[in-house]
Amino acid sequence: QVKDVIGCYVEDAVTFWAQNVSTCNDLLKLSCALAEACPGANAVFGKPDFSKIYGGCFSEDGCWYRCMVQQVINNEKCQVLYIDYGNSEVLNRSDIVEIPTNLQCPGVAKKYRLWGLQIPTDQNLNMFDQGKKFLSSLVFEKEIKIHHKAKHKDGTIMAQAEYEKIDIGEEVAKAGFAEKYTSPGTTKDVEERKVDAMQNQHWKTKVSVPLWVNKSDRMLYSIQRGRFDQVAASARSRNFTGNHMFVPKEKVLASASVPDTSLAQIGPDQKLSEDKEVLRMENVNLLQRQKELELEVQQLKHELQAEKEASRKTAESFEETLGAYIGTKMRSLAAKLKALKEVRHANKSSCFEEQLSQAIKVATEGCLTVPCSLEKLQKTWTEYDLAQERIRLCRNVDERDELITKRDEVQQDLCSSVEELILEVDQLPLSERSRTLQELSASLEMVCDQGSEADDAEEVFQQFFKWKSVKMEKLICVRNDTDTALQILADWFSVVLKCFDLTSEASSVLEEVVGNADEILRKFELAICEELDTDLNEHDETKKGIITSTYNKVIHKVRQEQSMIAIIQNRYLAGVEVTYENRMLEHLVTFPPPPPHLLAIKKTVKKLKAQLRWKLIEKKNFEESDDYSEFEMTRIKDEIADVRNRLVQEISKEQEEYEKLTCLVQKWFPELPLLYPEAGILDYVNSSGLLTCSLERDLLDVEPMKELSTKRPLVCSEIQGQKVLLKGYSVDVSSEAKVIERVAKYHRAWDQQKEKSGLLQLLFLLFCKASDPLVYLMVPYYPGANLGALQADRPLTLEEALKVMKGVAQGLQTLHGANIVHGSVNGNNVFVVDRKQGIVGDFDFTKSEEQRAAANTMAVSTLSLVSPELKMGQPASPASDMYAYGCLLFWLCVQNQEFGIKEDGTPEVDVVIMDQKVKSLLQKLFCCNRLTAEQVLRDDCFLLVDAIPVSPQSGEEHESGEEHESGEEHE
Repeated sequence: QVKDVIGCYVEDAVTFWAQNVSTCNDLLKLSCALAEACPGANAVFGKPDFSKIYGGCFSEDGCWYRCMVQQVINNEKCQVLYIDYGNSEVLNRSDIVEIPTNLQCPGVAKKYRLWGLQIPTDQNLNMFDQGKKFLSSLVFEKEIKIHHKAKHKDGTIMAQAEYEKIDIGEEVAKAGFAEKYTSPGTTKDVEERKVDAMQNQHWKTKVSVPLWVNKSDRMLYSIQRGRFDQVAASARSRNFTGNHMFVPKEKVLASASVPDTSLAQIGPDQKLSEDKEVLRMENVNLLQRQKELELEVQQLKHELQAEKEASRKTAESFEETLGAYIGTKMRSLAAKLKALKEVRHANKSSCFEEQLSQAIKVATEGCLTVPCSLEKLQKTWTEYDLAQERIRLCRNVDERDELITKRDEVQQDLCSSVEELILEVDQLPLSERSRTLQELSASLEMVCDQGSEADDAEEVFQQFFKWKSVKMEKLICVRNDTDTALQILADWFSVVLKCFDLTSEASSVLEEVVGNADEILRKFELAICEELDTDLNEHDETKKGIITSTYNKVIHKVRQEQSMIAIIQNRYLAGVEVTYENRMLEHLVTFPPPPPHLLAIKKTVKKLKAQLRWKLIEKKNFEESDDYSEFEMTRIKDEIADVRNRLVQEISKEQEEYEKLTCLVQKWFPELPLLYPEAGILDYVNSSGLLTCSLERDLLDVEPMKELSTKRPLVCSEIQGQKVLLKGYSVDVSSEAKVIERVAKYHRAWDQQKEKSGLLQLLFLLFCKASDPLVYLMVPYYPGANLGALQADRPLTLEEALKVMKGVAQGLQTLHGANIVHGSVNGNNVFVVDRKQGIVGDFDFTKSEEQRAAANTMAVSTLSLVSPELKMGQPASPASDMYAYGCLLFWLCVQNQEFGIKEDGTPEVDVVIMDQKVKSLLQKLFCCNRLTAEQVLRDDCFLLVDAIPVSPQSGEEHESGEEHESGEEHE
């Protein structure tokens, strides 16, 4: 393995520390992070963790670096190693602090030793320092190439180092600061001892020397970032594992004062000193080992004493047990026998396997089959529906007659197939079988509530019966063994009783009878335990898997048959209905029904419209005449009101006839609109019954709403005592069909639940005149009931607001369920009835969803109702409606509190004081993954709201405010 590193610290002539060249950015990030974290961190107190990384304040530059504690000097000082650079020093505890866990990564610097080199054993201190300086000149702050050779147990990497194709190890050896050895594996320990001895001697020599003596040496190895230590001895002290021994001060000072003594004078004394130090260290180690062994002996004595005490107590317990053995044994057998009785009784009273066996029998033996006529009926019904669809799409008169003829033939076949099905189904016990399956399913689900899919394999039931048979055989065998052992025990008791009967003349050997007691009791206990274990072991995975598979298969067959019965019953009921209607329409099968009654009503409507127009002209002329009188004007107005009421009544009859014809068109005669185009059946069907040509705006007594007619004509009128509002839409040939389509889709959504839909009802869609490009939409009129006006006059309480907004959520659910996006949910389009029911108003049917959502009036107060995604150009969606809903709810609950707006435009909910459940709901409506209207209705906020359905009645008393103009301000 080859690496490029930069030398950062030198320990001796063959050992140095280096950093990987790629760690420059890591060191910079570490330095910044430590500068932020360490100044305010907690200092290390108590016993430091030698395996933990701390932050240390380097004494040279006052900066923070990562370090590990190597040795505790005293209560105030510790020796640390800077793991990212390799140098070490002694620091005060106040300069060592805790650092975050994200900075607890391995050190950047690695320790390397030159491969194949060792320091000579006779090297003196001067030569040691020169060798250290020589290696520093080759590796310090230089990019060198490292070839990994081996790794020492302390983490030191044995490596070959090169700098610009120069072998650093060769250079050190040539300079005489190290010597080569041939077998690294055999000399490694020797080298370690030599280096440690040399470093230990160097430590002892320099530790007590004043700092100014080594100042020049310290400045060579100290840099601003804390890579080197000011005291060389501190850097080497981490290799010691025992206590440090120091030479006398006088000797240290003497050696320090004559650093230039010749090698011949220093050598013998140095060797003698080293030998003495080695012997002293061995002596210290032996004394320490002696103390450890003494402690171990003491501990073993305590353990032996504890074992003796435990043995004594055990022996006493055995004596007590043996004294009461017979009684204890008999009580144990009695308890187990009682448990066995309960198990046998429970198995008799409740056996799910037996219940499952009966269920299999019911599900398989009494299974009904599909009637043969059902498939024929379904095929004929499909042909009939296809024939009806062809007639509905046909526009050619000649082809239409041919299609009608074919349809009539298929209709006859359908009636015949229905009669066959009815006859066949009447012979089947559908109701009884359905009731049996329902009871079976309920009983099984009550006992075993499983929920996985059924296995389609047919051998599931066979596997169950096979497993049950094996289980019963095993259980019977075990029970027989128990009964036999119990009988033997009873016979033994009988013999013992005779032996102890003084009046009995029977002779028996008591020793033989009593001597067999232990074996009899053992076998009896073994038999009971085996039966109990057999019952308990039945609750294993094999049984669970078989029971579950069988149960799921039975339930699957039951539900499959229930589904088949439901299909048969539905087809049966549909066939009965077809038969009944066919008999009612027997005279119409060949010839489609003309709508004479409808045409007669239309003639009556036409006459009444002419009379009404004449009366209106008469009224206008009389108003301008000179013979004007109030009495005569009142008479004319009464006549106009009478004619108008009769006209509305006839229009109601016309609507009823249209409903009947629509039913005939959809079920039996799709050709009616083609045969009688003058009846206008298609217009009625396409508009969902809203469009009427019999009622025109000019025929109504209208009152212009000038204050609300800034964008389109808006008038108020009254029909049969109900106040209504007529909203005019300007349309052309292309847009008229689109408006009618949107109106019809909205009305169909309302018609599914009517007053419970939460939507504003649409009454009529009518034209002004045949030549006028205006279409009027008639809706109920609620004066002053829109949410914006109500809040301005008399704000809702929280309870009232929740009731109202529950109704609004219901309306949005109805629209979204019909695939309609409102796009205009705001304060003017939500209406409040009796302060307890909210209704979602209609919208501008001439505009698309995106156009409605982009209206500049989509706001309440200072809060925009436009969702963030709409502002980014995304299309309107149910989610954008729910965002506007959430804004309205927030506006109602916040009242007059001030609130902030986030960057994305959503309000800051957290800072506002409100009910916690409401706040939680609002947070779910302002996030990206918003709740749907259906989910909102299930929220905790609305679970306790008593939403009393109120039928909207126009003309009710509401609080004053802006007049009702749903959708008029959203353009």
